[in-house]
Amino acid sequence: MRRPIIAGNWKMNKNLQEGMALVEELVGPLEAIQGVEKVLCPPFILLPLVAERLKGTSIGLGAQNMHWEEKGAYTGEISPHMLQGLCQYVILGHSERRGYFGETDEGVNRKIRAALAHDLTPIVCVGENLEQNEAGLTDRIVAGQVRAALQGLTAEEAQRLIIAYEPIWAIGTGRPATGAGANAIIGRTVRGTLAELYGEETAQAVRIQYGGSVNPQNIVEFMTQPEIDGALVGGASLRAADFVAIVQEAARAKGVGG
Repeated sequence: MRRPIIAGNWKMNKNLQEGMALVEELVGPLEAIQGVEKVLCPPFILLPLVAERLKGTSIGLGAQNMHWEEKGAYTGEISPHMLQGLCQYVILGHSERRGYFGETDEGVNRKIRAALAHDLTPIVCVGENLEQNEAGLTDRIVAGQVRAALQGLTAEEAQRLIIAYEPIWAIGTGRPATGAGANAIIGRTVRGTLAELYGEETAQAVRIQYGGSVNPQNIVEFMTQPEIDGALVGGASLRAADFVAIVQEAARAKGVGG
């Protein structure tokens, strides 16, 4: 069975004081929940402090982005070398990075390979926008993003990834996909593409999350789907009670504890 994973993407929210207060609210309740991998992804400025607070706990730490180069004249960027040993995960290819900052499939692939080379687990985001969805292009867009992300990766490397299917039209809109709809895309398109590239064994080994307006009220709808292994949570991860409830419900839905 694939181990469920819930990650909280704080995006550009919380200063040092606010962020550490949220972490303090989260640590105890999250530690009490068994059977689910739990990951916090705060802004860069919080990573060292949160890393220190999470030492000795079962809670993982992730960055929200990184450059593919080891070091150099890239003002404002953070390298995989800087993140190695500080956190365990890194979100790559989020639609907000693609949309606002012009990130490309090729760049995301370079970042994925750099992350793997530095012992970081990439959480790779894929998903279609509303126009593409309404035009019936979801399968083509998502499959293309998966293929581009995995370019040059071995089956062993592919199995180290976490893929997050985040339909762009559902992110921050309060209009999530349905559980059945997300399950169909993840099974048919994401796992289907993995199977074409690497075979069924690898396709079944990779963990795939859903993201897009996830909250305590709808998490069970997603986590009871057979192809969905977790969630990448945005706004609800900024509220301790909501994020804890999401992790608890995910554990119950997958029958792994609570």
